[in-house]
Amino acid sequence: MSAADPREARAPEPAAQRSAAAEEPPESLPIVLVHGLRISASMWRPQLEELTRQGRRAIACDLPGHGTRRGEPFTLGSAVQAVVDTVESLGPRALVVGLSMGGFVSIATAAAIPHRVAGLVAAGCTARPDQTLSQVYRIPTALLDRLPDRGQSVNERFHRLLLRGEGAQAVLDGGLAMEAARDAIDEITDMDVLGALGSYPGPVWLVNGSRDHFRIHEKRFLDACADGRLINVPRAGHMVNLDQPENFTKIIADAADVALLRRRHARADPVEPSRLSRGTPPPPEAGER
Repeated sequence: MSAADPREARAPEPAAQRSAAAEEPPESLPIVLVHGLRISASMWRPQLEELTRQGRRAIACDLPGHGTRRGEPFTLGSAVQAVVDTVESLGPRALVVGLSMGGFVSIATAAAIPHRVAGLVAAGCTARPDQTLSQVYRIPTALLDRLPDRGQSVNERFHRLLLRGEGAQAVLDGGLAMEAARDAIDEITDMDVLGALGSYPGPVWLVNGSRDHFRIHEKRFLDACADGRLINVPRAGHMVNLDQPENFTKIIADAADVALLRRRHARADPVEPSRLSRGTPPPPEAGER
C-alpha cells in the first residue's frame, strides 16, 4: 500500500474494531448485497445478521440463474435489473455492495442508475475481465462440465477447505449453480468495467482481501473512480466478507453512513459535488486512514 495516496487504507485488525453493541442509527441508508459467481444471496448471511442487529435495512438479492432463480438465463442486463428492482423495493436510494461477479454487476448498476445508488462497495473485482483473464475461469468450467455433477462436489469441497465452517455453510446453503457459470463469464468478459466505473459520480469503496488474486488492477480501478478509496483487508482472500466477516460488515456500515452524510451535505451545499472531480480525491472522512 502506498502511504502517499490518501485514498488507500488498510482495514483495521479485528481487535481494533468497535464493540458489537453499536447503537441503532437514527437514520440509515438501505443496503443491497450482490453475490458472486455460482453462489447466491446466502453468502451474505453474516452481514445480514449483523446489519439487521444494528437496525439497518439490508437485502441480499439472487441474480438470474442463481439461488432461488436457478434455471433463468443470465445476462448482464437481467442481473442489473435484479439489483435495480431490489434498490427500488427499499426506497429511492441505497448503498450497493457486490463481491466478485456481484462487484461487476454492482458497478454496472451504479453506471445505469447513478441517481439511485448513493454509494458503491465493489469487493474482490479489481481485475479487468478481459479475454485472457476469462480463460482462467473458462478452462476449469469446461473441465468441470464433463463431470457427472458438473463439478458440484468438487466446488463444495473447495469451499469447505477455503472457508471457516460457518462461512462455508453460508455459501453452500443457497446451492451452487454450476450451470450458470459459462453465460455469466461470457457476459462479464464483454463488460467495459473501467468505463462503467468512471461514469459513476458517487463515492466508491474498492475492497480487497490482502491475499486476493483479483487485486491485480486495483490501482487502475482506483484511478477510474471519480470519488474512490481503496481498502485492503488483512488476512483475507477473495471471499473477504466470509474470511473477515466482522471487519467487512464494519466497512459496509461505515460506507452507508458516509454516503448518507455526503448526500445530506450535497443537498445543503450544491457546490460541494464539484470538488469531486476525476482524479482529485475528497478530503478524508472522519475515521478514514
